[in-house]
Amino acid sequence: MLERLLKPREFCEIVGISYRTFKRWVSQGRVSVVRTPSGRIRVPYSEVERILGGRPEAREVRAVVYARVSSSDQKSDLERQVQYLTQYCTAKGYRVVDVLSDVASGLKADRRGLLKLFNYVVSRQVDVVVITYRDRLTRFGFEYLEYFFRQYGVRIEVVLGEEPKDAHRELVEDLLSIVTSFAGKLYGLRSHKKKRFLEEFKKLLEEVEKDGSS
Repeated sequence: MLERLLKPREFCEIVGISYRTFKRWVSQGRVSVVRTPSGRIRVPYSEVERILGGRPEAREVRAVVYARVSSSDQKSDLERQVQYLTQYCTAKGYRVVDVLSDVASGLKADRRGLLKLFNYVVSRQVDVVVITYRDRLTRFGFEYLEYFFRQYGVRIEVVLGEEPKDAHRELVEDLLSIVTSFAGKLYGLRSHKKKRFLEEFKKLLEEVEKDGSS
């Protein structure tokens, strides 16, 4: 039977290292690789077993659960997220290192739970971050965070995929926050034009919500 050959990214994910570390290991001779007829680099599966000292399934996977809601009146939803994600980790055989949560907008960058998550990542104390939806971690720039985490051998598991279409309340609030910020820069913080612009924008959002519910 031919030995299974892994792509470099697959090898990095299983072993828990960044791609940069992988390239350094290859140059140092710590990992044996082969080249396909097309010139692509592949890693023999036996290298995984050699480095981990056994089958990769036996390696403990350290997980951090992260949940978020935008306001305090959604705490019941926050509890449901935590419970669901914790059960998910148990079913997957992950060891939950910590359960982090925030009550804040996905636009806010200095969330306490999020900053603590960053510390876990950069100190290499976690292998996987588990969330319900992509926007629980951040409203925009999810791909940037995914790339950043990957440099430390950490992957993000989005358990439920995209946010349901009826969960538009928070999206509207975030959109209004963005528009308010830009309007302030365009017209000035106390400008009458800004006030009029925001009033018209709110009316437009209300019309959109009515059309979506009808």
